[in-house]
Amino acid sequence: MEQKAPQTEHLIYGKNPVTELLKSGAGVDTVLLSDGLAPQVAAYYTAMAKEAGAVVKRVKPAKLKAMCETDSHQGVAAWASQIEYATLEQLLDSATQKGEPPFLVLADGVEDPHNLGAILRSALLCGAHGVVIPKRGGVGITGTVLKASAGAATRLPVARVANIGEAIRRLKEQNVFVYCADMDGVSLHKNNLTGPIALVMGSEGKGVSPLVKRLCDGVVRLDMAAQGTGVDSFNVSVAAGIILYEISRQRSGQ
Repeated sequence: MEQKAPQTEHLIYGKNPVTELLKSGAGVDTVLLSDGLAPQVAAYYTAMAKEAGAVVKRVKPAKLKAMCETDSHQGVAAWASQIEYATLEQLLDSATQKGEPPFLVLADGVEDPHNLGAILRSALLCGAHGVVIPKRGGVGITGTVLKASAGAATRLPVARVANIGEAIRRLKEQNVFVYCADMDGVSLHKNNLTGPIALVMGSEGKGVSPLVKRLCDGVVRLDMAAQGTGVDSFNVSVAAGIILYEISRQRSGQ
């Protein structure tokens, strides 16, 4: 049985991500509010922090900028102490508890935190039961990922595994049909994407690794209009959003 990874601590910033974090029930140690924040806004976050059992600290704008390493903190940040990774089994259990066939997303080496955040957001909105990421060779759940996910990363279970290939083998043992996205696959709309399913999205530069691709049961392709223009592929998070929506549409019988 795979063991839970230890809990980690991240600085989450931005109004929406901090709001979602406080509402999610995840542990929050401290909420940081800029001295320049409007009184009504500060009162709002102070009340939410109190309900979540977090301490509120006022900080100077320059210090908050330095801590977040960006100007886009919107005057609000929080130290989250209870962000922990799930296990692959817990993701499958989530589907069982809902009485639904499993629907998972695997990120094979996605390195840009904005892309992973966007994938998490699409996965949540399209009804996925969880996302799987590798311990090495890809970005983890950082503050930037949480912000890019618009709070989805605090609501959707994420499993961090030692090996994506091994995770695929385990999913196939549970009768989950595993697809990956690649340019030499079958056109998306020609695939039956219902039933127990997992989708593998590859890294920004190299796509799905050859070994992982060989382990998959099927390969899907997105058809594109601008042939011969030098723009030969979708951004990985955009591609994931398109494919996940089609999976969601087929699973709902629309």
